Amino acid sequence: MKETLRYLFDHKTLDREKAKEILIGIAAGKYNTSETVAFMTVYMMRPITVDELSGFMDALNNLSTSVDLRGTETIDLCGTGGDGKNTFNISTLSSFVVAGAGIKVAKHGNYGVSSGCGSSNVLESLGYKFTADEELLNRQLDKANICFLHAPLFNQAMKAVAPIRRELGVKTFFNMLGPLVNPASPTSQMTGVYSLELARIYNYLFQKTEKRYAVVHSLDGYDEVSLTGSFKISTPEGESIINPADWNLPKLTHSQISGGDTIDEARKIFISILEGNGTQAQNSVIEANSAIAIRCARPELSQDDALAIAKESLASGAALKSFKTLISLS
Repeated sequence: MKETLRYLFDHKTLDREKAKEILIGIAAGKYNTSETVAFMTVYMMRPITVDELSGFMDALNNLSTSVDLRGTETIDLCGTGGDGKNTFNISTLSSFVVAGAGIKVAKHGNYGVSSGCGSSNVLESLGYKFTADEELLNRQLDKANICFLHAPLFNQAMKAVAPIRRELGVKTFFNMLGPLVNPASPTSQMTGVYSLELARIYNYLFQKTEKRYAVVHSLDGYDEVSLTGSFKISTPEGESIINPADWNLPKLTHSQISGGDTIDEARKIFISILEGNGTQAQNSVIEANSAIAIRCARPELSQDDALAIAKESLASGAALKSFKTLISLS
């Protein structure tokens, strides 16, 4: 590792195979904590390359335990995190709205590292029990239209670096990897990213697959559609920059979509929205993100139709029913 670190400190980059080799070594405990932290710090100081991210992705996919969802077409809604905005759990709530609309969701998630409350934190606080049991996951998908895949149960590398990531408490390249290594290999993917550069890389990587995808980034720095300003969407059909007014949605402020400071506060916001007591701002941002995911899974729909379906799922209680069913089956 010392030779690799010297190489990187000279402003050089790794090829795909070397990046894969290093991450496999990290997962195996080959390097000490200081070496691992130094390696991770490199990517806090400079942009990651496509080859480096691809190599890390290869390593995690090689090390992970896959999940067989028996040919079911699914979508994942998973952001990178790392935007430092501390919003409420938008992608997780949107996952239940999408499930409530009848679309199968294989949600990949983890504990929050650079944010106060990740998807795993909030679902665990609400009584969900993580599982890697394929039979149970398939039953959840069948009955609730959603199953939840807690990343450390399926990937030893994620588990190995979890204590280091918690101690650092800032985004690392592992944030970039989460949406790329869903063990269920969903057929569709909506991913929020924290920078335009990462949006470009994700778009490039997804173009190499057969996935239907949508990569989103709010231009003021959110890894989701925040409605606090214009946002960019990249899909197989191309790229576009959209203003909330283009979709007849309100422009919001950061305080309107804040996630609170504790897991308890995040849990209360989460349930309030699902139970139909969310604010107009909270509902609007959930509906916008859900609509993009719905259209990603069903590209034949217009954006207006997808938005109407998202609103109906939330307002009718279908999203809440999906949530309650999932919890009852866990």
